[in-house]
Amino acid sequence: MPPPGSARTASPEYRLSGEIVSLTLIRPDDWHVHLRDGAMLRAVLPDTARRFARAIVMPNLKTPVRTVAEAHAYRERILAARPAGSGFEPLMTLYLTDNTTPAEIERARASAHVHAVKYYPAGATTHSDAGVTDIERCYDTLAALEAVGLPLLVHGEVTDSSVDVFDREAVFIERVLVPIVTRFPRLKVVLEHVTTADGVAFVRAAPDTIAATLTAHHLLLNRNAMFRGGLRPHAYCLPVLKRERHRAALVEAAISGSPKFFLGTDSAPHARATKEAACGCAGLYTAHAGIELYAEVFRAAGALERLEAFASLHGPAFYGLAPNRDHLTLIEAPWSVPPTIDLAAAGIADGLVPFRAGETVAFRIEGGDA
Repeated sequence: MPPPGSARTASPEYRLSGEIVSLTLIRPDDWHVHLRDGAMLRAVLPDTARRFARAIVMPNLKTPVRTVAEAHAYRERILAARPAGSGFEPLMTLYLTDNTTPAEIERARASAHVHAVKYYPAGATTHSDAGVTDIERCYDTLAALEAVGLPLLVHGEVTDSSVDVFDREAVFIERVLVPIVTRFPRLKVVLEHVTTADGVAFVRAAPDTIAATLTAHHLLLNRNAMFRGGLRPHAYCLPVLKRERHRAALVEAAISGSPKFFLGTDSAPHARATKEAACGCAGLYTAHAGIELYAEVFRAAGALERLEAFASLHGPAFYGLAPNRDHLTLIEAPWSVPPTIDLAAAGIADGLVPFRAGETVAFRIEGGDA
C-alpha cells in the first residue's frame, strides 16, 4: 500500500481474499455537488469532506451565486463549516443568467477559486428560476468562456412543456447543445448528470472539449424505482431516472476507461417534508455514501480496478488540475443506512432521508464508521 501523501499513477491496489475485496485509490473528487447554505451546509458538508478532497459546488442557492464576489463569500462560508482538521477544498462556480457579462467571466478567470460557470435553463430544476431564458442571449458570454478556457457546466434539459419529461435530455442535445458546440468549438463543456444513451453517444462522438459527469443513483436505478409499490418521492430527481437501457449505457460509459466520463454525485439534500409533499422537491442525497455507491456499480460490472481513473483522475485532467496526493481505501463490508439523518444539531427540526434509507451499502471506507 502506498505511504500516505505519496503520488501514484500506477493501477490502484486491488486485493481479493476469498469474497472480501479491498481497493486503495487516489482520493477522489466530486465534480458536481449541492452543499446548500446555512444550517443545511453545516449538516451535510462533513459527508462530502470525509470522502472527497475537492468538489465542484453548485451555485443554485435560493439567492444564486452570480458574481465572483458572491462566489468568494460562499466559499468562505463553506470553509468555516468544514469539520476540524479537514483539508476539503470547494471549487466554486458562477450561475449563468441572461445578464452575465463577459467582464464577469474575465474576473472569474482571474480568480483562484472560480473554476466553471453553470448553465441552468430557467425552471429546469431546484432554484433555477433565475436561469437562462434563451441561450442565444448568452453567446457573448460563452465566447468569453471559450477565450479564457473556463468550462460551461450544463443542466441538459429543455423546459418546453410539449416535450415529454423522459425526452428532455435528448431534445436539449439536439436543440441547444449541438448549436453551442458548433458555434464555440474550443469551449469546454460538461454535460452534467447525463442520463441517457443519447447523451452518452453525443459525448463519445464530440471533441475532447466535451465531457460528462455520472451520478451513482442514475447508475444504480432505472425509472421503475420511482413507482416501486407506490409513488416514491425519495427516488425523484432531475433529470428524472430513465429506462433500463439508458442505465446500462451509463454503466458502460463509466467503466469504459474513457476520460470523457467522471464522477459527479449531484448529491442534493432536502429536508424530509419538502420531499414528501404535494409538490415534492427533486434531488437525492447520496453524499453519505458518495464513493461507496460507485464501488458497488464497478464491482457488479467486474471493473472495480477502473474506479480510480473514473473517480480520481479523469475529472482533474479535464479541469487542468493535478490528482490528489493522499489515498482512500474501500473494503467490501456492508453497513446499514439510517432511515433518516437527524439535522437537529444543525438547528433543523426536520430530518433528511438519505439514499438507501433503511437498507445497506456494500462498501465502507476503511478506518472509521460508515
